Amino acid sequence: MRRLFVAGNWKMNTTAAVGSALASALAVEVSKSQPAVDVAVCPPSPYLSTIKAVLGTSPIYLGAQNAYFAAPGAFTGEVGLDMLVDVGCQCVILGHSERRAIFGETDELINKKVAATLQKELGVILCIGELLADRQGNKTEAVLETQLTGGLAGIDAAAMKHIVLAYEPVWAIGTGVTATPQQAQDTHKFIRNWLEKRYNAEVAAATRIQYGGSVTPETAAELLSQPDVDGALVGGASLKADKFIPIIQAAAAVKKSA
Repeated sequence: MRRLFVAGNWKMNTTAAVGSALASALAVEVSKSQPAVDVAVCPPSPYLSTIKAVLGTSPIYLGAQNAYFAAPGAFTGEVGLDMLVDVGCQCVILGHSERRAIFGETDELINKKVAATLQKELGVILCIGELLADRQGNKTEAVLETQLTGGLAGIDAAAMKHIVLAYEPVWAIGTGVTATPQQAQDTHKFIRNWLEKRYNAEVAAATRIQYGGSVTPETAAELLSQPDVDGALVGGASLKADKFIPIIQAAAAVKKSA
């Protein structure tokens, strides 16, 4: 049974004070309720150390939103993997659609980041997803196959236990539009079938595939109840404890009823 995984991507939001208050509220709730799901928060890089201290001994994982693949050196403005390890990160979001669209990240670059992150024994949340035009043109599967093939190039079956895939339809990120539960399930099933063909049945069965795209407390339960949806990568709703906690609770309820 795959353990559900709910991660909050704070993007370029919060201050030290706001992020600390949010992390504190989450740490108290998760430590108290001990939900049968994995939970992570991914703050902006300047606040990683601050949020790590606030999380303390709670079971919440600390994740980064990006990293560079190279060893420390002359890469002004980048964040190195050694730095993330040093501040206590346990996972890194890579390949987010905003990195692809705004900053021009290619599958080749993302693949270098994936490989380097795994070498540092950090977990990877690898994002994939199609544009609205791709969905309307029935190109979703072709786009996802290209992103998976490129992003996971050279990554063997053994390494896949350190990788979580996050399907985020670009047309549903920050738009208030959410893929229907059936759309999410059908796409996650395609991804799982691809994993079986690329690797084997064991990898396909074990790999967790999150859904991301305007996940809210109102939509979480039905989305997370789909057989191939193994959690959520949450954006806007992760910035408010009273919205993020119900999503975690929804995931825990699904796990308990499975």
